[in-house]
Formats: sequence, C-alpha cells, structure tokens
Amino acid sequence: MIRISRAAGAAMAMLVFAGTWQPLSGQAPGWLSSSTPAANAVWIDSLDLSKVIANRAPRPGQSALGGRGGRAGAPPPAPVPILLSGTTYLHGLGVTSNAELWIDLSQQAKEFVAVIGIDDARKTGRGSATFEVWVDGKKRFDSGILRSGDSARAIAVDLSGAKRLALFVGDGGDGGTDDIADWGGAAIVMRAGAKPVAIAPPLDPAPVIAASHTVVPRINNPRITGATPGRPFQFLIPASGEGPLHYAARNLPAGLTLDPATGIISGSLKGSGKTAVAVTVTGPKGRATGTITIVGGEHQLALTPPLGWNSWNVWGGDVDDAKVRVAADALVKSGLAAQGYTYVNIDDAWEGPRDANGEITSNAKFPDMKALADYVHSKGLKIGIYSSPGPRTCQQRYAGSYQHEEQDARTWAKWGFDYIKYDWCSYTDIEPRNGNADLPSLEKPYSLMRSVLDKLDRDLVFSLCQYGWGKVWEWGADVGGNLWRVTGDITDTWNSMAGIGFAQTGHEQYVGPGRYNDVDMLVVGKLGWGGTPRDTRLTPNEQLTHISLWALQAAPFLIGADFSQIDDFTTNLLGNPEVLAVDQDPMAKAAGRTVQNGRTEVWSRKLADGTTAVGLFNRDIVAQTITIKWSDLGLTGAKPVRDLWQQKNLGTRSGSFSALVPRHGVVLVKIGSATR
Repeated sequence: MIRISRAAGAAMAMLVFAGTWQPLSGQAPGWLSSSTPAANAVWIDSLDLSKVIANRAPRPGQSALGGRGGRAGAPPPAPVPILLSGTTYLHGLGVTSNAELWIDLSQQAKEFVAVIGIDDARKTGRGSATFEVWVDGKKRFDSGILRSGDSARAIAVDLSGAKRLALFVGDGGDGGTDDIADWGGAAIVMRAGAKPVAIAPPLDPAPVIAASHTVVPRINNPRITGATPGRPFQFLIPASGEGPLHYAARNLPAGLTLDPATGIISGSLKGSGKTAVAVTVTGPKGRATGTITIVGGEHQLALTPPLGWNSWNVWGGDVDDAKVRVAADALVKSGLAAQGYTYVNIDDAWEGPRDANGEITSNAKFPDMKALADYVHSKGLKIGIYSSPGPRTCQQRYAGSYQHEEQDARTWAKWGFDYIKYDWCSYTDIEPRNGNADLPSLEKPYSLMRSVLDKLDRDLVFSLCQYGWGKVWEWGADVGGNLWRVTGDITDTWNSMAGIGFAQTGHEQYVGPGRYNDVDMLVVGKLGWGGTPRDTRLTPNEQLTHISLWALQAAPFLIGADFSQIDDFTTNLLGNPEVLAVDQDPMAKAAGRTVQNGRTEVWSRKLADGTTAVGLFNRDIVAQTITIKWSDLGLTGAKPVRDLWQQKNLGTRSGSFSALVPRHGVVLVKIGSATR
C-alpha cells in the first residue's frame, strides 16, 4: 500500500502506482515534526549516516545547507534545520540531489513515513528533485519532479515483509543547482524491539574485462601525430608485445630518424605535409605491421586527445622530482606508454621565486628542471608543466605568469617542456568576470599566451583551465587552445564523476582534431591529492562507466594515480586497446547523448572506419535492461556487435541491441563492420 498526504496548505498530489493514476490525500502525522517518534518508530537520522551516498555528508536532522563541515581547527558550520512549507522538522535527512541511503529491514518493518520537498531556504532558487522509495529492488514510490517553491508532500509507504529499503533523490534532470532536498521527519515504523540498519548499497559482481597485455606484437593507438617543421620532434611508436622488440619504418619524412631498438622517432621535420609511414614491429612471438601518419604544419599538435599522467589527483602540492620520475618509469613498465600514454605532467606547486631578472625558477623539490625533462624524454615520453595567467597559481603561494608570459614560455621551452596547463585562478584579480558577457576579456590572457607560444622554437600543447566564467567550449579553439576544462574539479565519487561526465551532451559539436573538451583528470587507481594514496572510491562498474564515457567524448586521458602501486585491474582498465581506439579515433568526432529513458542513457559516436561506438549507461540504483534501436543510430540491416571491454564478438543483431547493465555500470560496444 502507498498513501500520500499533504502538509498544511499542500496541493492535491497525483501518484502513478501499479500502472494506474490515483489521487491520494490526507494529513501528515503530527509527530513527524516533533522530537518524539510514534511507538516503535525509528528516526532515519538516528541510523549510521556515513552510509549515505551523497555529495555532502549529511548531519542528523539538518538541511544540506549546513555544509560539509569546518576546516581543521575551525568551528563546524552552524546548524540549519529542515524547513518545509513553513514547518520545522527536528528530525529528518537533508541531502543534495543524487543521494541515496540503503537500509536493512529484516522483514521487521511496517511503514516508512516522511514529508518531502525542496527546503524553504531555496524557495526562489532553481532547485528540482525527485524523491523515490525502493523496496526489495522495485520502485514503490516516485514523487515526480518537485521544484523550489512547491508545497511539501507527506508520504507513507507500506513495508510489510520487506527485506531492504532504499531512499533516493534524483536531480530532476537539470543538474544539482539549489537541489537542497529534505526527507522531513523521516521515520520507519518497526515491529516491537526491531531496529533498521543502514547498509552499503548492494554491488553487482565485478565486471570481467580483457587483459591489456599481449605477447604477440601489436601496434596500438594513436597512429597519427603532428609537429611544427623546424622544431624538435619526438614520437614513440605505440607498440606492445613480448620483447625485445625491433622497430622498422619506411617513408619517414625528411629530417626524422628511427631508433630501431626503442621505437623512438626523433629529429625535426623539414617541411609541411602529411606522410604515411609504414611501420613493422618484430619480436620473439611474431610481427605486426601498420601505418603511422606524421603531419607537419602549424598548429598540428594533439591530433588525438592527449594521453598521459598528471600529478595533482595523487600528490597535490606534495609533488616532487622523484615522484615525476617514478611516474615516467611506471608508464613504461606498466605497458601504458606502449598504448600511447605519452605525457608526464607536473601540476601546481613546482614554482620557486623569480630571480633578479624576473625569470621563474623551480623550488627545492625540483632541483633541475632541464635534467628532469631530459629523463622523461629518454623514455620516449613528453613532459608538461603548469602556470596561471594571473599573478598567482591556484595554490596561491606560487608565482603565476602575469606580466611574465613570454619570459616564462621561453623558460619552459629552454627546460624542454612539451605541454602547458594554463589555469585561470587569480586572473580574476586582474579582470573580474561575469559569465560570457565580456568575451574579449575572457579570451585575452589565453590569446596572449598563444601568441607567445607561436614564437617559440619548441612545440607545447596548450591546455586551458578556465571553468566557471563563460562557455569556454565555444571559444577555446578560437584562442588556439588544444583542450579546455569544461567542468569543476572532479573527485572520486559517483556523484562527481557522473555529474561531470553526463552533463557534456551538446558540447560535442566543438570537438575535433587538435581541440577537445577536457572533462578533468581520471580518478581511478590510488589517489590522494597530497595525502597518503588510497584506493579510488568508485566501484569497478563505476570505473568502467568513467573510462567509457571519457572515451566516447574524445576526452583527454590524464591519469591521476600513484603508479608505484598500480594493480592489474587498473592497468587493464586504462590499457584496453579497443577502448583506447575509440578515444583516439582520428576523426575525433565526440559522442553526445543519443537516447535517454529515465536514468538510463545511450551515448554514441561515429568512428573513422565506418563503425559506431555505443555506450549503454545505467545511472539507476539497480540493474536495468537497456535497448538501443538501429533507427536511433542511423543504421539499418543486420550488424555485428562487439563488446569492447571483454574484446568479444556478441553476434549479429537486426534492428536493435539490448543488454542488462549493472547499477552505475556500462556496456560499451562497437556496431558494424569496418568499411575503410
């Protein structure tokens, strides 16, 4: 049984249940807003709230406006009570959207009761949310979208015989802005003497994924690279297999040579143009042949999305020379360098003081930047650095490049760097911004740095980090960026990763060779942000969703993990050649959302060989069967389907493809036969 009632002044509610529409009404029990529960009722906020999956850790009986907690040594934020339609609730669960709580009932519960809505503090905001009650894997109540200013609703859900209860708050389909959602007075009425227990959500079995290693030689991606004629050129042929490997190439452009023992092509292009280079890789277990395309010309960098490592998500401000060298060594040892992972990028906190001539120096953690760059280059890899167009970097203690733009760029080139992440941060102190209203001012510091980079005698990939002021995806390419951050900082939670990744539909039109939406660094493996590295909080299925969604969007893959502790699952996750081939497809045509049905989504992109890469994503809290129709993909007839994570052919399908997709999981397939 489900009853729905209204708090004082609430409008009549409508509920879909058991396939029929029913108008239901009544009054919320008065004890819901009191300090004393009814007989045998247990307040939800008396349970272990550490089990709540949410962007913010909830506090008993308080609205999510109460914040995340104070900094070390600072007093905690002031309590903010739950307030719905003018009534204060002393007990309840206040969360932001995309939050869930699972509870073991052991068949001892009678009823769940609560008053639901967007907190009164957001009456004039943009908040919207859905409130759902799941019982033993089936949705028993769905509020539909409740918006800021809507009257609160009282609900009661029959739990007779139930083993497990799940409470979920969705985001209403428009993101999480102002989604301060309350389960006011939430309580479970139990049988005498019984207690509910908050639990972790049940996990689907760990996904089976193919190994990334091979003993037989294999040429991987990327198979296209570009550089400016006259500047230093370096490219490691991305080939794997049991060694030692021997490399050979025919038709190398003038000015380039190949080291047959390492597979490193180096030198300096003599002229512009596109050259198809025939490559052969031979090892004890066989040989592989393929074609590498080398493009010479201005602004021909990053013809596929950059692959590599960035120091921030693991070391934060504690990065140093030794940690960067370990990362370079591990990219090679793990086999990921042979899969195309090229860049070893130092984020913030390398900077030292400027010398008497104003030239930037490195701090004591980086005693010799030129020697570090040379070490990374000796592995066939490239190295990146970080700065800000403002007077200070994001860590505030370190010097940015404001009024030293050309001087700093020449220093980076002198040291031998190949990539610059240029992070807005304190530039707001120079020119405060308000959205996209003043586009020339938003573009100004990046256009300036682009003009400086063009004067150098060394190629540097240009990464813009300017999220929060304007739609950078619309103008990033206009200022010469190769990639640009389109999100806030990612964390290793489902809400953060999914909230970022699934919000990108519509941005795909701005992606192409040499220009990419940067949806932030990867959060798999051992992470730390400067603390002791620990395992990512993403489940294995969530990690597959993360990598699949980034690959479909032609996003940069910048690993933020401690490579000294990388395990087989993470190596296989990052090194699956068929998944990387989607991300590194030379057409660089990014995916958008093709179909959405509730919290299941299908994203797809056309590939250069004529096939279609398709991701079936389940954002729901239980497994769901997802179907994609050929008509939604612009396909007709019978088509072969291949599972990319398992590297397994699934047979030929006509008209559609369906798969059971686990909670927070994905099935990533390639549909069709290569035609070119």
